[in-house]
Amino acid sequence: MRRSILDDVDDHPADDDERPPANWAVALSDDCDACGMGEPRVVLTLESVGAAGSGVVAHLAPANARRLREAIALALREIGEPVD
Repeated sequence: MRRSILDDVDDHPADDDERPPANWAVALSDDCDACGMGEPRVVLTLESVGAAGSGVVAHLAPANARRLREAIALALREIGEPVD
């Protein structure tokens, strides 16, 4: 099983030579041999815009995906943004 959830581009300006825009994608998968076939994972991919297939892919078990969600929520609170 492989299912795309959402993908987008970060908010970096396209003309920033030092930090080019990045694309992020979140998906679901249960086909990671090294992770244990059949075990569902949240797949997080980060790569430079226009460089498909050259990024970093993280296969997160549910517990690690929750930790990432908590970290993002904490960061949002730190900058005064509401968290649902």
